[in-house]
Amino acid sequence: MATLTIELPPQQTQTEFNTRRWAELLADPKLARLEERVETNRFGQIIMSPPPSAHHGSYQFRIGALLDQLMHRGRVLTECPISTADGVKAADVAWASSERLEQLGTRACFPHAPEICVEVLSPGNTEAEVREKTALFFDAGAKEVWHCMDAGAMRFFHAREKEQMTSSRVCPEFPGQIELR
Repeated sequence: MATLTIELPPQQTQTEFNTRRWAELLADPKLARLEERVETNRFGQIIMSPPPSAHHGSYQFRIGALLDQLMHRGRVLTECPISTADGVKAADVAWASSERLEQLGTRACFPHAPEICVEVLSPGNTEAEVREKTALFFDAGAKEVWHCMDAGAMRFFHAREKEQMTSSRVCPEFPGQIELR
């Protein structure tokens, strides 16, 4: 099978568009009532996913609580909207330094990814989808992207490494396995 390569617009150009489009979506009262997760593609079209399961939410909460406990000079965010070269994508959990939060200002969508972006994988996620979203977060400026697997095993990836790491460089104390209580 031939490989398909898609040229995405430059990050800065796309961010300007994403920011305007995201503001339009947030102002729409009909969208505000939806329970589904809303993201966009690079054309500003809405991509909706069903709300995550309670199991998924439990991992989000636990990862966020651990990050909050271990990382003191920033903030934990859930369902964090990030401008990427392929539209606005939401990280399940993110950690942003105080400096990155200052860059955000009053915007509702991060113009650059927080330092850590975490995806809690669902059974419906394809490998290609996860690989693409990881690449988009790195392209938007994330230092690390973490994957929480179905049973709570963590996978850590750093922007400068091609292979999975055994632990995080940004938060070395973070466990390799998430236990739900």
